[in-house]
Amino acid sequence: MDEKQLADIVRKVLEDMTGGAAKSAPAAAKPSTASAGIPKTARVAMLVEKEKYEIKEYPLPAVGDDDILVKVEGCGICGTDAHEFKRDPFNLIPVVLGHEGTGEIVKMGKNVKKDSAGKDLHIGDKVVSCMIFKDNPDITMFDLNKQNVGGADVYGLLPDDDIHFNGWFADYILIRGGSTVFNVSDLDLYSRILIEPCAVLIHAVERAKTTGILRFNSRVVVQGCGPIGLICIAVLRTMGVENITAVDGEQKRLDFAKEMGANKSVNFKDHKGIENLAKAVEESFGGHPADFAFQCTGSPVAHSNIYKFIRNGGGLCELGFFINGGDATINPHFDICAKEITTVGSWVYTLRDYATTFDFLKRANGIGLPMSKLITHTYPLEEINEGHRTNLKMEGLKIAIINK
Repeated sequence: MDEKQLADIVRKVLEDMTGGAAKSAPAAAKPSTASAGIPKTARVAMLVEKEKYEIKEYPLPAVGDDDILVKVEGCGICGTDAHEFKRDPFNLIPVVLGHEGTGEIVKMGKNVKKDSAGKDLHIGDKVVSCMIFKDNPDITMFDLNKQNVGGADVYGLLPDDDIHFNGWFADYILIRGGSTVFNVSDLDLYSRILIEPCAVLIHAVERAKTTGILRFNSRVVVQGCGPIGLICIAVLRTMGVENITAVDGEQKRLDFAKEMGANKSVNFKDHKGIENLAKAVEESFGGHPADFAFQCTGSPVAHSNIYKFIRNGGGLCELGFFINGGDATINPHFDICAKEITTVGSWVYTLRDYATTFDFLKRANGIGLPMSKLITHTYPLEEINEGHRTNLKMEGLKIAIINK
């Protein structure tokens, strides 16, 4: 299967979702960069060793007939970036990271006409990239009953090569032919930066819905109020779920969880022992356990605890472990069998979820959820080390690199 066949399959599936070819997004009001103004060299933030980025300058690569050159406007710092910055668990160093990015098209190959959803593409359009799907029809057709999308590549997690502009922590990024790209010119910069993490939660909630347990009137507990947990609450709220309890150990995050749609919160630091914590969660629901739970922390201890929050016959979506965070201890009889809990795991997203995310963000903003407030700190590219240190210290929520 060649790149054109893959692209045709992707476009057909997305068109089927929307009932036909997608309409073009509104044209950029005032393109800020023309092809003639592209410099000969540009910068990347190269992670050269653990906890150390260096700003390096390289010649911009040639743009092939199927490629897109994008001038980067901004990119969020993900938990995955933090893991790579701190420990290099993927053994990628040296590497240009950044996969929550967005920017403006400044040059396109002659064969590039439309994005992965069938929208027209032009110089000046604002875009995001999704995963790079390999020659695997099971992945391309999104049949997650066969396997998830773990076999796909991602800009920002690619080994360095002679192109160098492989991640969004840079002045420019080269989106190669065969990649997935979406025209999101109708979204503001902060919304575009939040697309990737929001897609993670769109996927998780869709996985949760497959249990048949998550409903409008469900009592839902969300454990962990970092960016992922907070976005989870926002997705649930836009779907009409109103009985949501947030659990975390930082009061500022719990307060923000209520702005995002939670109506109750529990600070685990106020309750000694899992039995007391579980009782506090029940009290938040008027003396009832949760019908459904989302575990968003990445903590094995938190995973062990969350079963105690859920009623008999309830459901659980575990999405907190993008990498190996260690083993969790549970009692299969008391935690799963006797309670007949239905559990689903969620990992990353599909192209369907990306397309859904654009509408979610518009809906969330439309009902007044403060999505842009998730981005609490911004840094220029040359201060990327400080941005990552701020992220590791958990001094804010979503940290972003914003280019000048």
